[in-house]
Amino acid sequence: MAERKRKNRTEVTEPAEPAAENSRAEILPAADAAAGADPSRMLISISVRTLVEFLLRSGDLDNRIPASPDDAMQAGSRMHRRLQKAAGADYRAEVPLQCIYEFPGEEPLRLSAAVEGRADGIFNGNLPDVPGSETAAVIDEIKTTYRNLEKMTAPEPVHLAQARCYAYIWCMTHDLPFVYIRMTYCNLDTEDIHYFYEKVTRQTLTEWFDDLMAEYRKWAEFTVEWMKIRTESIRRTEFPYPYRKGQKELAQNVYRTIVHQKKLFLEAPTGTGKTLAVLFPAVKAMGEGKAEKIFYLTARTVTSAVADESIELMRGTGLRMKNVILTARDKICAIEEPDCNPDSCPRARGHYDRINNALYDLLTHSDNFNREAIQACAEQYQVCPFELALDISLFSDTVICDYNYVFDPHVYLRRFFAEGVSRRNYIFLVDEAHNLVDRGRDMYSAELHKEGFLALDHAVGSRYPTLSEKLKKCNAQFLALKHQAMTGTAQWSPEDMAPLSDSLAVLYAEISRLLEEERRRSRRRKRKLSGERREIQEKILDFYFDLSHYLMIEELLDDHYKIYSESDDTGFKVRLFCMDPGRNLKNCMDRGIATILFSATLLPIQYYKKLLGGTEEDYEVYAAPVFDPERQAVFIADDVTSRYTRRGDDEYDAIAKGIAGVISGRHGNYLVFFPSYAFLGSVADRFEAGYRDPEKIECIRQTDKMNEEARKQFLSRFSESSDEHSLLGFCVLGGIFSEGIDLKRDSLIGVIVVGTGIPQVCSEREMLKDYFSGSGVNGYDYAYRYPGMNKVLQAAGRVIRTRDDVGIVALFDERFLTPGYTRLFPREWKNCSQGSVSVMGHLADRFWSEWL
Repeated sequence: MAERKRKNRTEVTEPAEPAAENSRAEILPAADAAAGADPSRMLISISVRTLVEFLLRSGDLDNRIPASPDDAMQAGSRMHRRLQKAAGADYRAEVPLQCIYEFPGEEPLRLSAAVEGRADGIFNGNLPDVPGSETAAVIDEIKTTYRNLEKMTAPEPVHLAQARCYAYIWCMTHDLPFVYIRMTYCNLDTEDIHYFYEKVTRQTLTEWFDDLMAEYRKWAEFTVEWMKIRTESIRRTEFPYPYRKGQKELAQNVYRTIVHQKKLFLEAPTGTGKTLAVLFPAVKAMGEGKAEKIFYLTARTVTSAVADESIELMRGTGLRMKNVILTARDKICAIEEPDCNPDSCPRARGHYDRINNALYDLLTHSDNFNREAIQACAEQYQVCPFELALDISLFSDTVICDYNYVFDPHVYLRRFFAEGVSRRNYIFLVDEAHNLVDRGRDMYSAELHKEGFLALDHAVGSRYPTLSEKLKKCNAQFLALKHQAMTGTAQWSPEDMAPLSDSLAVLYAEISRLLEEERRRSRRRKRKLSGERREIQEKILDFYFDLSHYLMIEELLDDHYKIYSESDDTGFKVRLFCMDPGRNLKNCMDRGIATILFSATLLPIQYYKKLLGGTEEDYEVYAAPVFDPERQAVFIADDVTSRYTRRGDDEYDAIAKGIAGVISGRHGNYLVFFPSYAFLGSVADRFEAGYRDPEKIECIRQTDKMNEEARKQFLSRFSESSDEHSLLGFCVLGGIFSEGIDLKRDSLIGVIVVGTGIPQVCSEREMLKDYFSGSGVNGYDYAYRYPGMNKVLQAAGRVIRTRDDVGIVALFDERFLTPGYTRLFPREWKNCSQGSVSVMGHLADRFWSEWL
């Protein structure tokens, strides 16, 4: 140890700003980390918490309690502040610390690590609870939990290791012979406090920290070497094929946005090559040190694959980049029903004892961490593939994942976006950004059902009397609201909800305590839970997650929310409804330096800019289509509609007649979209009975219960086309076949959209209309017209996918001719034709005669 100590050098600084506690290791110029540091040294940065949790984790993977004992949402943060405030004037809270640790060795790679973090508290004094203690510096580490503190005999090893890192830095900073460590555990339910103390010398801390950093060294060396390889490869990387018309300008706009650290709202019609146009400049910016990591965010699996394919194209020009696709747990899990605990999954037992070996193997033998690569590695090391993917994301340059991993307050990637983490050099590329409006509303809304409390109370019975008591109290609060609301929908203020909120918080604490006790009990027992006991535990856990999400959203309530209750035949619910997700989405995007939000349909741009967190300073770009607009005919049938007041046999028959006319001009594959399954069925029945030639036309229908295999079979029917035969697919507007599918050339030659796609009138839509009307914009447009028209544009966008495609878009509703809709038409629709359903056949014949 003495020999190694002579070769190590530790410099210490106290940053002006708190250090990020959950950041991954990153390359930093030495001068950025500490004044006077050797500029020739390779320096990486890692937080104390990431360091100790990554290196010291062990044991089982267990989903039956929250991720860590101090992961108690905002309640834990509030308790931290209370304890710090009550500690006295000499107590320094949230002390930022940093040391520059130089790894030993004389090899050409001179490697150092900036280890940084925030100590919960530091003070000078003696410890009255410790006999014989001297007056000295005390490093205080606070952890909040719901566990029974009386049963704790020692601090959690990872928590103690975190405090020892702070103690080491403080000793080195102030040249102290020793310090005290105080581990402060506080129960969030009872507010009981339990202390653990440790007196530790500078020599002991130095030897301990040397050992910790020696274990981290291989990861640090890999990170530094990889960054050099990646950066050099990016300099050589070229755009993989000649730029399409307007594509280079798109890439330049994206690059400019990243440099200026803004948001860009980009509408790029199909065929512009927008995926590469946003990825390539982001990669180039990374190579120039302007970005640390790229997050490519999608709403659908198919767009994840497109992003992956685009990175592979750049690899063909020399790019070295590590990218991961995060696949949902239930799709990548090795067992049929994911249940991540050692009683249910053999891989969960001892998962953390094996995971770092699996991670290092995968990291050093592959660059593309796709689903197959992750599953193969997880199988070899018998670890959870989902958790392996999350861990490998720490070392990935590009993370391809669902919106949820960045924006959802309940499931976002805490290793990157934990509360309190400062802005990082992340780039967010948001594909199909029009989907983020409704997804954002869903993510930032929450609801609880009265019947859920009764069902859980019935399930637990007398087994958990304290839990049963608290469930009954919450149910009573629900009942009081129900009686006040009488029937239908009622709106409430936060003050109205206070009694229920208090009861829910107490219930949450009780379930947290119970789950913690059950997990610890499961560690001691030799056998699995009985079927009945396990079923009860699963019900409690499911309920806990719903309750946790509700309480988390409750903390976000502001003037962008409505609280309402609703009573119907299914029961009584209370909902926290986020009407405008813009502020919450912006807060998430502000964790990075730049965001590119792009879609083929992002009109009107101000609507999306407002609801997706844009500001006046952010940029807007509309890319011109690359294909010849003459290759697409747009027809509007002006004598039919999907209005409820007109629905009936005559209208269904007229629409069926119009469909027959559109497809009469040429045999081939067509899709027809309807506002609902009921409407679809009525028109499809009419068409098949009166207008279908069984020998020439085949009809297939989308159903509301199609699984993944059924969807594939449906789409596979469009893989072939015939000049002698027509395939007609009846689908629902806004459904799985109206966007995200890519049927090129003769796979699809026509789309018919019946109706304007406006959402059904309901209490929430009316709340949205009133809310936006009150904010100075057209409430009907924001609640109904714009969301509906986006569905229409998405469905119409299935026709022209390449510059070689030719096809028809037919809009069946007289409302499309009104100014409220024509102003939303894309530029290439300006020369559309209109007429009754009886002339659709003539229009189709005339169009195809020019192209066939």
